Amino acid sequence: MSRVWKWNRPVTVREVLEDLQKERSIAYTTVMTVLDNLHQKGWVRREAEGRAYRYEAVSTRAAYAAALMNDAWSQSDNPAAALVAFFGMMSEEQRETLRDAVRIAQVPETQKPTGLSELAEPAQGTEPPERTEPPEGTEPPERTEPAEAPENPASAQDPGGR
Repeated sequence: MSRVWKWNRPVTVREVLEDLQKERSIAYTTVMTVLDNLHQKGWVRREAEGRAYRYEAVSTRAAYAAALMNDAWSQSDNPAAALVAFFGMMSEEQRETLRDAVRIAQVPETQKPTGLSELAEPAQGTEPPERTEPPEGTEPPERTEPAEAPENPASAQDPGGR
């Protein structure tokens, strides 16, 4: 998945193969099998191009990481304690990034900045996180999963190293 995320565009098996072969010897069929498995699991979509396919990530790396964090947090029997422990593991730079993200999440949609280069990974073009609190005097909306995140990333094989 990291190779597909790296380009942030549809890629062929051949492109991924050539990129991986810069680091190690690997067979075309191995790359093809891994991309096919990722497609079957819903991590990538593919479109036929001649006799080959072009594969494209269904979710951004940031959305994948967010879904993993949400899944882990929701499984805790004490979410507040889990967050405190997690924050305790963070560096000062990570905590500052978290403070920035919370400030952005609290700004009304109409006032959110369009570019978040200091929070997003450079090539990913991630969007600002969606607001999680409703405006004053309104009921919170029913909670839904992000449209581009996989249904249950914790149960899927970790695609981060591919």
